Order: sequence, then C-alpha cells, then structure tokens
Amino acid sequence: MKRLEQQAGYLFDLDGTLLDSMGVWEQIDVDFLTRRNIPVPEDYAQAIAPMGFRRAAEYTIARFGFSQTPEEIMEEWHQMAVEQYAHHLSLKPGAKKYLEELKQQGKPLAVVTASYPELYQPALQRGGVLDLFDAIVTVNQVPRGKGFPDIYLEAAKRIQVPPQQCAVFEDITQGIQGAKAADCLAVAVYDPANQSQWPQTKALADLSIRSFEELL
Repeated sequence: MKRLEQQAGYLFDLDGTLLDSMGVWEQIDVDFLTRRNIPVPEDYAQAIAPMGFRRAAEYTIARFGFSQTPEEIMEEWHQMAVEQYAHHLSLKPGAKKYLEELKQQGKPLAVVTASYPELYQPALQRGGVLDLFDAIVTVNQVPRGKGFPDIYLEAAKRIQVPPQQCAVFEDITQGIQGAKAADCLAVAVYDPANQSQWPQTKALADLSIRSFEELL
C-alpha cells in the first residue's frame, strides 16, 4: 500500500465506508415502500446510493408515481434514520485507529457524503472521530452526485491538497467513478450491502481493502 501512504490528503465516504450503516438504509427502503404495499426493486438501493436526499426523493417520486412532495418524503426518511444514526451505528473495524494514525502524521482529512449533518454528526461524535476531520462536504453542496468528480474536487480544495495527491475511500462503484474522474487515488472499501457490486467496484479502483484493519 505504498502508493496510498504517499498521498497528501484523504477523503472518506461515510455510509458503507467508515460507518457500518448500509443495512440501516436498506431497512428504511424496505419499511418505506412496504408502508405503501410496494416490494423493493432489486436495483432501487443501488440507484439512489450516490444521490443526496433530494435527488433520491425526486427519483423515488418519478419511479413510483407518488403524490408526495420531495420535502415530505425526505422528512419521512429523515425521521426513520435519526434514531439509528444517533444511537445504534458504529464505525467499521479499524476505521477509528486508521483515522487517528493519519491525523498523527499531519494528513488533512475530509468527509465526502450524501448524508445530512443531523445524521452523520451524532454518529461521528459517538464514534469519537468527528474532530479529526478538517472538512465535511455533502452532495447537496455541489452540482452533481457521487458518479461525478464535483464532491471530490470540492473536498480537495477545502483541505488545500491537489486532487492528484488525494486518496478517496468509497464503497460504491459510482463513488469510485467520481473519484477517478477527479484524478484522485480511488480506494474501494468492501461492504456486505454492496457485495454484488464488489467485483466491478474493485476492478475499477486503484486499490481495494476489505477492512481498515489491513492498513494498520
């Protein structure tokens, strides 16, 4: 992993990468659609994973023909997730120690996420890593979602490191695509919720890990 160690800045996705949270969102998808007597399509979770809440809500409305507004759907999802993020989620094995080691080396760190502050802040605070990050960028702060370079370029800018000298950790294929489009070093992180995508994600990435414990 010498190439990874040589990077000057490090950008981390949260859900499925640092946070063991993708199962929570899968359950929210099931519960949300079950309330409406709709079975969850196999490609639904994958389709909305790189989107922010608003884009995902708009996509959901268009796909299923719901009469609710994006704001109403976003609020329903939000209330379903708040409890889980604040009290039940944990960091993936080795994640905290790896972040601490990078920080001790003087490396600037950033979060790149499709989540909201009301969700990720309690989870990162509970995990004891919130203060380790120099910047947090969400997809709602940039023009396009995780399949594009926007969020990674913005995060690199905020930590004042050229994107070519940044490593990006992502668990979904779209995240790896966006990181490579930004000319960053793309590191695929395995997550069971995205197991079907793993061969494609791993092949596209520059490096891959199944656990942060490999980097300690």
